[in-house]
Amino acid sequence: MKHVTKIALSAILAVGVMSGCADKTERIDIHNDKGDQVMGLDYRDFNQAAGEAVQSMLMSGAVDKKNGDRYVLAISRITNDTMQHIDTDQLIKKIRVELLKSGKVVVTTAVGANGPEDKMSKQARELRKDDEFNQNTVQKKGTMSAPDLSLSGKILQRNVAMDDGKQQVEYYFMLSLTEIKTGLAWWEGETIIGKRGSGKSVSW
Repeated sequence: MKHVTKIALSAILAVGVMSGCADKTERIDIHNDKGDQVMGLDYRDFNQAAGEAVQSMLMSGAVDKKNGDRYVLAISRITNDTMQHIDTDQLIKKIRVELLKSGKVVVTTAVGANGPEDKMSKQARELRKDDEFNQNTVQKKGTMSAPDLSLSGKILQRNVAMDDGKQQVEYYFMLSLTEIKTGLAWWEGETIIGKRGSGKSVSW
């Protein structure tokens, strides 16, 4: 009986290995991805939303400083109001990278809606109290740059049932660029991404 059981287990394992080998893993060409769309958000959607936001900001002149210098940008709250467990940093990081490339904006990591992204700027200044460190190498008071602008926003999802049994899912990427001094929005942008598919497809 034990011998038969061993044979059965071996057969099951062999089938599992064979079925695993049947599905071939392929690398995605992220610059020319022609794969099937999904109802949920993927990297292509974030790339599109971020790209459109940056282009709109640059074209509006909102980040053009008169003296040719660069604005200091702080990242405020980006709310995920969709059915998906997504990290909004996926959207914001691309926006940050592209704005830095433009040469018009620098991003502070010492200030943020949820606290500093990089706590080292403040922690390194605590070395002023430590005699073991050469105080000439410790950052002085009044050397950090406060932000001029703040980027905030929200990602919304709306599901619409269609008459033919299909569903339409709409995603709204809404962003605002605020001048901190006055509290006025210098720029606002919205990118809408719509998808239509089977009513059985899930979008989370």
